[in-house]
Formats: sequence, structure tokens, C-alpha cells
Amino acid sequence: MALDNQTDILTYDAPEKELYEIGEMPPMGYVPPKMYAWAIRRDRHGVPEESFKQEVVDTWDIDSHEVLVLVMAAGVNYNGVWAGLGQPISPFDVHGDPFHIAGSDASGIVWKVGDKVKNWKVGDEVVIHCNQDDGDDEECNGGDPMYSPTQRIWGYETGDGSFSQFTKVQAQQLMPRPKHLTWEEAACYTLTLATAYRMLFGHHPHELRPGQNVLVWGASGGLGSYAIQLANTAGANAIGVISDESKRQFVMDQGAKGVINRKDFNCWGQLPTVNSPEYNAWLKEARKFGKAIWDITGKGVNVDMVFEHPGEATFPVSTLVVKKGGIVVICAGTSGFNTTFDVRYMWMHQKRLQGSHFANLKQAASANRLMCERRLDPCMSEVFPWDEIPQAHTKMYKNEHKPGNMSVLVQAPKTGLRTLSEVLEAGKG
Repeated sequence: MALDNQTDILTYDAPEKELYEIGEMPPMGYVPPKMYAWAIRRDRHGVPEESFKQEVVDTWDIDSHEVLVLVMAAGVNYNGVWAGLGQPISPFDVHGDPFHIAGSDASGIVWKVGDKVKNWKVGDEVVIHCNQDDGDDEECNGGDPMYSPTQRIWGYETGDGSFSQFTKVQAQQLMPRPKHLTWEEAACYTLTLATAYRMLFGHHPHELRPGQNVLVWGASGGLGSYAIQLANTAGANAIGVISDESKRQFVMDQGAKGVINRKDFNCWGQLPTVNSPEYNAWLKEARKFGKAIWDITGKGVNVDMVFEHPGEATFPVSTLVVKKGGIVVICAGTSGFNTTFDVRYMWMHQKRLQGSHFANLKQAASANRLMCERRLDPCMSEVFPWDEIPQAHTKMYKNEHKPGNMSVLVQAPKTGLRTLSEVLEAGKG
């Protein structure tokens, strides 16, 4: 799209160069041949500070339906840890590129658009959702794109994520940036928020409804903090689970009806053999945990839904405490993938198990509107400079990060900026 057809683009003087330093702004719409990126390569899979290395790489070309975005800030998610480790699989076994740039959240500015892109123009300020698909199958045209055989997560199953000065995305991945948020706040929420939205409201007819109760694991994390806020918007009651008393007030401040510390119980991990002495001991502890839920919901009132993502450590308890006809929705296995449960409770009490994976555009856009309307808080906890992207992932890997969501600055030169004009002014210093 020709820049001379635009009338609302901020103009400023800047030289055209082959490579710009981090935080240095090119002329609006000018695409330099090279860019900085934090790259992962197959031969250095390992912990984040071994696998992430800063490199100079070619700036992406885009096709007719793609958009190049100048990244102002990016979000930190656990899939960056997985990509660096190469576990449970190496991303190179998925996309086959020579290097992998992680990062599945970003805020930024549209810098170049493909010739068939109609809804976005150079200069638009955006956030990016991370679902991609080829758009040409039945699920993408009348079904659910998350069921498409071509569905993939940008920045994890593709090698062109947000930890670089420029990223390329499909035009359908773009959403308006909430203007009241800083660049770093706008970069931190989309993956976790949209994932939580689909888990709670995206599996008809089993959506969370007003007055219902939902148990939220990891309630102080990115997913959990949004699950609690979203439950509140629906008029439901969230019971948050934490592992550290220092996080209790944070979870209550998000609107939880009550909080349970799982460290007060000993029923975690894989299920012991049914009817063994170990099982009986586990069941006694698990029922104590259920009693703690009743202390919040009322005697005999089990939760309608369990918001699951730890997996191996918590799954046996989740399937036990959810009510008859209730649903356990799971989107990850951060504590392990070998989940176990007592299937008698599943069939006799007619409980449901639902897998969930990110969100489609309609769900992501619905969640984003709530953020734009200031009905949700981004829950940003920490912001890291560009040079500390590996360290940010190490904190997440070691579970040493603060409650909420983390961001890293890319082209935004400092925190607290909300407009391009402010970025340019800060860059003069």
C-alpha cells in the first residue's frame, strides 16, 4: 500500500539504514533489510539463557495476505520456554526453518501490508493474537478455525515470533490496541486472555454461566488472573488456588470469591492404584480439599467447572471435585503430561472433559473488546528490557516470576509510553 495515499500517518525525519539499533525508529513504512532478533537454533536447545541468542537476521518478506509489524513490546509465555528446551517437541520439527524466533504476544505498529490486505493500513496500532491457519478448509469457513488441520500457533509452531524488531503475521491476527494501555501493557495479555476466554465461554453448550462456580488453578498467573476476571464479568464465582500465601491478596484483588493454598494438602501428582492404601490416603486428602471448596461455595456445593492447566499434578483432584455433570476444561500440562484419574467418577457422575487450545479470532476479539472497554486489567507484573529476554524466560521456567503477566520492551525505548509521538520524543534522549 502506497504511503502517499495515507493522510493520517505521523511523519518524522529518520535516515534509511540497513540495520537499526534496538529502540531506533526507521522512517514510517521503511523496511530495513536486516533486523535484530533473539533466535533459538536446534543445536543449542536447553534452558533459556543457553538457547536464546541475539542475532542479526534478514527482515521478513510478506505475502499478499500478510502484514509486517514493527514490534514495540512483546509478551513472555511458557511456550518460549518450551521452544528453547525443545520439549515436548522441537519447534524445528514443526516449521523446519533454520532458526526459531519465539514470542506469541506483541503490541506494535503496522509497517507494511500485503496487496490483498483490506482492513489494515500502515501506521495502525495493533495487538496480535497468535492463531494462524490457511483459511481454505471447512473449519475455517463455517466451522471453528481452531479445528482446522492447518491451525498453528504463531511464535511457537512458526519461526517468526515477536522477539524481533519486526514480525510477520496474517492480517486476520491483528486487533486494535487498547489506547489507554502502555505498549508493554498491551503486549502482555492477548495469549493468556484469549485462552482463558475460550476455556470459559468457547465450548457450547458448556459455557460458564451467572451464579456458577469455577475452580481456577494457578490463580495468580496470567491464565488464572484472567479466568477470575472473566468469571466476574459473567456473574460467576471463581475459587482461586495458589501455592504461596504471598499471592493470596493479589488473587482476591482480581475478584475471587475465595482462595485455597494447595500447600495445605497432600494429594498432588499421579493417582495411586485405586483401592490401595495409598489411594485411600490420597482420597482422604482430596476430600479435605473438596471441603475447603465447600467452605467457600457452601456445604455440598461442588464447582460447575474446573479451569485446568497444571495437568499431571492436579488432574486427579480436578476430576474428583467437579460436580455431577460438571466439566473440566484443560489447556496445558505445565506440571507434566501423564495425567491420571479415577474413571469411575467420570462415568458414574457423568462428568465432562474438554480440551481447549488458544482461541479463534471471534473469541480473541471478544476478549480484546473487554480490555478496550477497560472492563479487565492486563495484570502486568514485570517489564524487562530487550537484553534480558532470556532472563525473563528463566524466571518463568523456575516459577520465580511475580503474579500476573510479563512483558519485554523491543522498539519502545522505555516503559510508560502510549503513543508513537511519545516513543519518538523518548528516542531523542
